Amino acid sequence: MRVGLGMTEAMDAYSSIVTTVADRILPSVAALSVRGRRGQGSGSAFAFTDDGFLLTSAHVVTGAEHGTATFYDGSSSRFDVVGADTLSDLAVLRAHGSPAPTAELGDADTLRVGQLVIAVGNPMGLAGSVTAGVVSGLGRSIPARDGRHVRLIDDVIQTDAALNPGNSGGALADSAGRVIGVNTAVAGYGLGLAVPVNATTRRIIGELMSTGRVRRAWLGVAGVPVPLPPQTAERLGQRHGLRVVEVVPESPAGVAGIYLGDVLLSAAGEHLTSMQTLQRLMLGPAIGNRLQITLLRKGALVDVVVVPTQLGVK
Repeated sequence: MRVGLGMTEAMDAYSSIVTTVADRILPSVAALSVRGRRGQGSGSAFAFTDDGFLLTSAHVVTGAEHGTATFYDGSSSRFDVVGADTLSDLAVLRAHGSPAPTAELGDADTLRVGQLVIAVGNPMGLAGSVTAGVVSGLGRSIPARDGRHVRLIDDVIQTDAALNPGNSGGALADSAGRVIGVNTAVAGYGLGLAVPVNATTRRIIGELMSTGRVRRAWLGVAGVPVPLPPQTAERLGQRHGLRVVEVVPESPAGVAGIYLGDVLLSAAGEHLTSMQTLQRLMLGPAIGNRLQITLLRKGALVDVVVVPTQLGVK
C-alpha cells in the first residue's frame, strides 16, 4: 500500500513538473511555414527575446528568406530570416507584429545523463505538442556540411523524448523551464538529438543577430586524439592530446611551425582532447589574434603562436 502511494506521489510530482514547464514554454513556441528554393517546408521555433527574435534549426529555413510563424494562441506573424549557420544548425528569425512571450535560455553544460527534459514543438503539423524523457547521452557529435566544409556539431544532447518531423527548431527544456537545447534531428526510433544551448552557441546566436552570419577562424591543421605518455599526463593533468596528421601548406599552423607528428596539448590555456575542443575556439574573435598553442614534440613541451585567418577568405 505504501509502495503504491509512493509511486502515485512520484507520478504526481513528475506530471507537475512537465505541465509547469509546458505552460511556461508553449506560448513561446511557433509552428513555421516556410517557402523557399527547395519548396515548402515546416518546423518549429521559439521566441527568446522581447523584440521578436526567434531561434530555430538552420535546416528548417534553408533557401528561404521569409515565412509565417503561428503561435500556440493561434496568432500568426510574418518572419524574416536574419541569419542561418549550417555548421551549427542554428538560425535566427525576426517576427513582425506583437512579440510572443519569451523562453529563458539555460546552459546545457550543466546537464547530466538521466536528467528530465521536455521537448516542445510542432511535429507532423500537430501544434503545441509536448513530450518528456531523459538525457540519454551527452557529448554526441553529428556532421554538418556547408558547401565543401564539413564540421562536427559537438556536445549534442541525446534524449529519448519523442521527436518527429516538424520538431526541428523546437525547444528542449530542463525541469526548471529553461531551454537547454534546440531539437535538430531524429536519429532513429526512440532517439532524438538537440543542439545544446551553452556559451559557444550563445556566441553563434549573438553573431547571427548582429551580422546575420558566423565568421570562423582557420588553422589548417587536423589531428586525432592519442593518449599521452604517463609522466606527461600526470604532469599536465590531462590524459589525451591531438596528434597532428595533416598541416595545410602555408596555412597559419604551417607558418607557425606546427609539424606532422606533433601532439597538440592546449590552446589559449584550454586542454585539447578532441578536434571539437579546438573547433570551439575557432569563432570570429579568434580571427587575426595571436593564439598560443602548447604541444609535445619528441618528448619536449614546445609553445608556438598561431594567428588564425578567416575560414573561406584567402
